[in-house]
Amino acid sequence: MSDDSSTLAHQFDDLEQQREASTLGMWAFLVTEIMFFGGLFLGYSVYRFNYPEAFAEGSHHLDVTLGSINTAVLIGSSLTMALAVRGAQLGRRNTAVGSLLLTVLLGCVFLGIKAVEYGHKFEEQLVPGTSFGYSSTQVDPGQLELFFSFYFAMTGLHAFHMIIGIAILLVLVWKTWKGRFTPSYYAPVEMTGLYWHFVDIVWIFLFPLLYLIGRHL
Repeated sequence: MSDDSSTLAHQFDDLEQQREASTLGMWAFLVTEIMFFGGLFLGYSVYRFNYPEAFAEGSHHLDVTLGSINTAVLIGSSLTMALAVRGAQLGRRNTAVGSLLLTVLLGCVFLGIKAVEYGHKFEEQLVPGTSFGYSSTQVDPGQLELFFSFYFAMTGLHAFHMIIGIAILLVLVWKTWKGRFTPSYYAPVEMTGLYWHFVDIVWIFLFPLLYLIGRHL
């Protein structure tokens, strides 16, 4: 088990100050991520307002069942991540390791389901580019292609963030198992928890925006 001196960076007076600095840094990072995703959400909303029929048609080509399952999976992963932070806070190594592994597993399930969805879009020729093969007399194919451009950009970036999160979680699993964290030093687990919850919240907004809004049209 590591002592406190081995986990305290030289520029800080104590672990509490180090934790506060880490928290501030993570929130600053998340603010930049909010602005990044916010630009995509704004662009999507503007074009959806301009082309409501085409975007509603695009929503009808998304699998609500798979999207709903993925939403439940991510909500579950938020719970296991919270349990991992709590386990690290209380010094319960087995609880922390088990919860981190469950979070990784749920994250992989999400990505697997998303890969299945992407596969369906390739089969239906709904991937933007030269292979885009949708034709309809009801909506402009170019406008529909724009919808799927936003779909792949937004869900793809979200999935990329999840892949990064899973990689970090695997490192935490190893460090937790080696006893690197104690009740007085568990900031890396806590900061990763903030990141993971943010990624989950992004999906909570993506799901209704892409899958649900306009499907009644």
